[in-house]
Amino acid sequence: MSRARIRLATAVLAAALAVATLPVAASAAPANSATSASTSARHHQQLSETIRQIPLEGAVNVRDLGGYRTWSGSQVRQGLVYRSDALGKLTAADITTLSGLGLTKAVDFRIPMEVQYDGADKLPAGLSSTARPVSDLGLYGTLVGAIASGDPVKQEQMLGGGRAEAYMRDIYRTFVTSPENRAQFATTLREIADGKQGPLLFHCTSGKDRTGWMSYVLLRALAVPQDTAERDYLASNTFRGAYDAQLRAALKQSGRMQNPDLLIPLQEVRQDYLDAATTRMEADFGGFYGYLTEGLGLDLNTLAKLQVKMVR
Repeated sequence: MSRARIRLATAVLAAALAVATLPVAASAAPANSATSASTSARHHQQLSETIRQIPLEGAVNVRDLGGYRTWSGSQVRQGLVYRSDALGKLTAADITTLSGLGLTKAVDFRIPMEVQYDGADKLPAGLSSTARPVSDLGLYGTLVGAIASGDPVKQEQMLGGGRAEAYMRDIYRTFVTSPENRAQFATTLREIADGKQGPLLFHCTSGKDRTGWMSYVLLRALAVPQDTAERDYLASNTFRGAYDAQLRAALKQSGRMQNPDLLIPLQEVRQDYLDAATTRMEADFGGFYGYLTEGLGLDLNTLAKLQVKMVR
């Protein structure tokens, strides 16, 4: 990678991030009709972009993060970074599919208790998971305990009355406030930026919260518009909806939960959860750029390398 390309990418990235963090009214105001037409065309193009799911039998939320357009009209390269839910239930056919992706690294954001209960990743020969746990504030243990109790009163006390939603907002805030969590995300971004690093996949249990935040941060660091990054985040509801509904039905049929709908706030991603993290980000670091540089400790050179590698 030449120094000239890095310098150019640094300048482009700084400008793009500056535009991306402007107030909506300011960034939406066109200088002239030509600019307005160009903005409208890009917006239409972004709306027509297709999320690239990797269909598997043992995981439902596996996607290629490439293909999205940036503010400048460039495109995130495909085949370099993938997001996923847990990989412990993959079939032989799934592993063959993963082999075709040419993965050289799999990052697991799950805590040890999740790995213990759900199983270690099943990966192509020669590839092993890199454990990089991000705290869930004890949610997984709380959930296991609530379901195992089979007590509807206890389950209501733990998850009802908006408590599940509040728990989720607290977890998202720790993506910003916890130095340990920030370090895990920062390390992953540095690896993605490394020109010697091949295709990489990161995941958690459902592939929606820790993985969703990591994906959101990566896309915005690549100067993908905020609304596009949010759309990628919210798409987990589409990919996980049927599976999660089957899980709730099975819990009710087994008698372990009389009201499995208590789980819905934990199973879904919501704009409200993402907003809890970004609001905290504004308060602690002054915005997204401050989160990248101060919170995650990424310098402009690293962000430029990320841009050079990931955007074409």
